[in-house]
Amino acid sequence: MTAPRRLPRVLPAEYRERLMGTAREVSFEAGRRIFEEKGRADRFWIIRSGTVTLDLRLGGPRPTEVSSLESGDLLGWSWLFPPYEWDFGAEALSPVRAYEFDGAEVQALCDADPAFGYALLRVIVEVLAHRVRAARTQLLDLVAPHAGRL
Repeated sequence: MTAPRRLPRVLPAEYRERLMGTAREVSFEAGRRIFEEKGRADRFWIIRSGTVTLDLRLGGPRPTEVSSLESGDLLGWSWLFPPYEWDFGAEALSPVRAYEFDGAEVQALCDADPAFGYALLRVIVEVLAHRVRAARTQLLDLVAPHAGRL
C-alpha cells in the first residue's frame, strides 16, 4: 500500500505505518455521495486520486459546493468530536480512490498511545487551520468589494 502524499511530511514514519496498517482501500464512482451533512461520522479518508466536493444544503434542490479536495487531502474530521455528525456533505466529482480509516479503531490507537494520538491530532489540526485560513480568504474576497457599502 502506497502511503498518502500529505501525511508522510508531518507524521513520523513509525506512526504513519501504524495508521496505514488500519487503512482499507476504497473507491467511489463520479457522482456518488460519500456522506451527508448531519449523518453519522464514524470514519475518514485520505484521497489517493480524484476530486471530492464538500457541500451544504441551503434549501435549493442541490447542495451548494463550498470546497473541493484532491489527491493527498484528508476527507472527514467529524469522527473526532461529539456529536459525531458530518458538518458538510461530500460527493465524488470524479472517480475517487482513497484510503478509508475506521474512526473508532483510530481513536483506540490514540488512546493506547498518547504520543501517537498527539502526533495525529497535530496533523489534523494543521489541515483544519489551513482550511479555515482558505475559507477566510474566500470570504474576504466576497465581502471586500462591498465593504464600503456595509
